[in-house]
Amino acid sequence: MNKRENALAAINKIKPTKTTIPYKEENSINKFGENVFSMSVMKQRLPKDIYKSLKNTVENYSALDASVADVVANAMKDWAMNKGASHYAHVFFPLTGATAEKHDSFLVPDLSGNAIAEFSGTTLIQGEPDASSFPNGGLRQTFEARGYTAWDVTSPAYIMESPNGATLCIPTAFLSWKGEALDKKTPILRSMQALNTQAQRILNLFGDNSGKIVAATCGAEQEYFLIDKSFVLYRPDIQATGRTLFGAPSAKGQQFDDHYFGAITDRVLAFMFEVERELYRLGIPVKTRHNEVAPGQFEVAPVFETANLATDHQQLTMVTLKKIARHHGMECLLHEKPFAGINGSGKHCNYSFGNATQGNLLDPGETPHENAQFLVFCAAIIRGVHKYAKVLRAVIASAGNDHRLGANEAPPAIISIFLGEQLTEVFEHIKNGEATCSKEACLMKIGVDALPDLPKDAGDRNRTSPFAFTGNRFEFRAVGSDQSVSGPIVAMNTIFADSIDYVATKLENAINGDLSKLHDAVQDVVKKIIDNHGSIIFNGDNYTNAWQKEAAKRGLPNLKTTPEALPMLIEDDVIELFSKYKVLSKEEMHSRYETYLEQYNLKIEVEAKTVAEMANTIIYPAAVRYQTELAESCLKMKELGMDFEDTALKETAGLIKELKTRIKTLETLIVHESNEALDEAITCCEQTLPAMLKIREIADKIERIVADDLWPLPTYQEMLFIK
Repeated sequence: MNKRENALAAINKIKPTKTTIPYKEENSINKFGENVFSMSVMKQRLPKDIYKSLKNTVENYSALDASVADVVANAMKDWAMNKGASHYAHVFFPLTGATAEKHDSFLVPDLSGNAIAEFSGTTLIQGEPDASSFPNGGLRQTFEARGYTAWDVTSPAYIMESPNGATLCIPTAFLSWKGEALDKKTPILRSMQALNTQAQRILNLFGDNSGKIVAATCGAEQEYFLIDKSFVLYRPDIQATGRTLFGAPSAKGQQFDDHYFGAITDRVLAFMFEVERELYRLGIPVKTRHNEVAPGQFEVAPVFETANLATDHQQLTMVTLKKIARHHGMECLLHEKPFAGINGSGKHCNYSFGNATQGNLLDPGETPHENAQFLVFCAAIIRGVHKYAKVLRAVIASAGNDHRLGANEAPPAIISIFLGEQLTEVFEHIKNGEATCSKEACLMKIGVDALPDLPKDAGDRNRTSPFAFTGNRFEFRAVGSDQSVSGPIVAMNTIFADSIDYVATKLENAINGDLSKLHDAVQDVVKKIIDNHGSIIFNGDNYTNAWQKEAAKRGLPNLKTTPEALPMLIEDDVIELFSKYKVLSKEEMHSRYETYLEQYNLKIEVEAKTVAEMANTIIYPAAVRYQTELAESCLKMKELGMDFEDTALKETAGLIKELKTRIKTLETLIVHESNEALDEAITCCEQTLPAMLKIREIADKIERIVADDLWPLPTYQEMLFIK
């Protein structure tokens, strides 16, 4: 049997993994948070004064009282050891986008040759991993190795279990010896602080002087693909890059729309149940699961959480999806475009902000035209997205996401806002005078007596918009499935902090302490924002060529590729923005620009080398074997004096020759070097990627004609439909 036949034979023997958990007696929901050192656990295990001090830090962003650390550390250690943990790890998120952790034992030898378990407050608060081998974009030299992890008390510690043990995981920030952010958590915490500071000014004007923290919230929907692990063993491209670099389209793809919300197969459902159970135990509130549009594609979505916690939980979700998939003999693919010709995967970042007294500040209520506070915050978002659309595009730029944005599917690279009919009408009224009414929700008459009338929203939704208002939040749909939500959240928090600062300053100056002037001041500032920034609002179809032309007329940036988008991070006004609110310094912004450029170049380099290797060692030999079979048949037929149709032989020979020519072209580009990372990225984008695609075009043609028993790579039809 060849490799494909081996894979198919192995898959044919697989049955859904049966659980040993008595799920009827142990409902997964009842397990929620059991492996989390949560506030409720701390309340039980800590002295009242220590608990109150810690709770104040978590809820009000107040300074951490270092004197409580020893008591907390001891309680945390006892709790973890009761759950089987022998080690602890400071978990952080370096600029790689992955999760990093260094494990240390609780064990401490004593003078008598025995050992005790010890975990001090100093160890809890601060760790010291090596910082020299993580990407830093020039912030650190190789010989400058010192880096620090700092305990993030706002994100609870948790237990990660493996078949042979458990580890206490402590979420931390990761900084250099000089205090520069080397991670994705520190900027989130800084940006949340900036957003709160500015939002309090607006709330004060509207009579809320409670001082309750305004926190950004996020619910990140995660799309992913599942394929059988046996296929991955015979696909070097998936192993090395997370996506298929070759593969002729399956005759049946997603054209029937029959996979979307379709019945979930037993094997996949078993995987989903186990994922959800594990996520529940880690305190991650996943809510929704379903089949996505493309065959083999699925989605999991959580309930909203504060942005910092949501980011940590999103990283844990990705780790858990991959881990549990392997347990079920499958591979979870998080690449934005693992298969050509069908939908890729995104990570819709549902974003809002609010506080304990006001609730969700982006909830318009039943009559948004009368909700001045909402209109102010919404107008600030409109201004921020328009003024810094280039930043929002830059923070979701990656080699993987380029296959989605501005290409064959939603959302496009042009950042615009969908408001819906109701809010658009309200802002248009304000622009033309004053809003005195809002389009109202109503009941939908179904026309079947046995079915109830349904409440109908005042406006429809727009799935083609990259930044859409969806009732009480904005959905940033352009984030890639393999990306951390940190970058988008940091960008949104900072951009909106700036716009809220602008609005608050205008209102404060206009009323000068006289709140009776607030109504007119609000009308004036909102009108000016719509006049100056309303061009960012677009409620139509973002996929059309007409919108591309219209967006250009409006002056909206259309940064289709990563090399076009990333330089936006280091433009003067962007650096000034992030520096002003102390989110990221000039040096930290440059470090991210350099790091993300380097990651782009390295990813394309790995893909190019994989294409060349697979074309030379897998596809070319398969084509030659088929050519040999055809040639031998031709000779035998001629020896018998019979005609032989040699069209297939000539076609195969021509494709083989062209394949070799195109491989040589790519190999020349692979050895190309440039001193400038941006120049290298442009070469990768404009030359290397097209050269890879040209090889694929020939290879996919060869796949369509080579005898099936000679083709070694698992096909699209097999990978997408056999589970």
